[in-house]
Amino acid sequence: MRPIIDVRDLWFAYEGRNWILNGVDLQIFEGELLLIIGQNGCGKTTLAKHFNGLLKPTEGRVLVGGQDASLCTTAELSRLVGYVFQNPDNQLFAPTVYDEVAFGLRNSGLTDHDSVVRSSLREVGLEDRVFDSPFGLSTGEKERLAIASVIAMQPKVLILDEPTIGQDEVTTNKIMTIAETLRQKGSTVIVITHDMELVAEWSERVVVMHDGDIKRVGPPQEVLCDIEFLREVHLSPPKAVEIGRSLGISPTPLTVREIVEALIR
Repeated sequence: MRPIIDVRDLWFAYEGRNWILNGVDLQIFEGELLLIIGQNGCGKTTLAKHFNGLLKPTEGRVLVGGQDASLCTTAELSRLVGYVFQNPDNQLFAPTVYDEVAFGLRNSGLTDHDSVVRSSLREVGLEDRVFDSPFGLSTGEKERLAIASVIAMQPKVLILDEPTIGQDEVTTNKIMTIAETLRQKGSTVIVITHDMELVAEWSERVVVMHDGDIKRVGPPQEVLCDIEFLREVHLSPPKAVEIGRSLGISPTPLTVREIVEALIR
């Protein structure tokens, strides 16, 4: 299978500073939900910003849709890769929810943007807030509006940078359900997080970063149950893994739901 994003020996440093990325290699495939985890400062966001041209490699290559990202403009890459930043307030500026989603479409010269705007808002459950001010929305609603603004441009890849930080469980589930729905429709979704419970519940494949490099790539059952490895990269396993181990449940459960199912059996 051909990767939609292909990172090859990527090194990055800001001028005059130490390396932030140290020879990263990674392939991300079309239609997958990939979660990138690691401590704060390990390089997760720096890596993701190379996918849409916000940063250019100091050394190495990043191919997006087969194109060398360093030879493309950010505008060109934004048609392929949409990025929702960690703080949605940094992305919101329009007077209404409708205008926020319509902005990119209008500036791209796309026609029939009204139906696309309304469809995108319906996708994230904000179709009844069309004429509200973005700044009057809750934090979770702002996050969903930022997602709608990006998916209206119909990128092939969607990056969500810490989308659930500070959110309650209900809002977290809403956001991740949107991500999974987009994946089922064919989008590639990349989620950057340090929430291990989120990774256990939603991931198909996990990328673990530490000190600017990728230390492990694999399915959640393989990665999250390796407690010794997680300690080496200063991460804690999901609580369900620890509880499952203490109860002697096999295979080791990743979520509370899996613990309950095992106990019922």
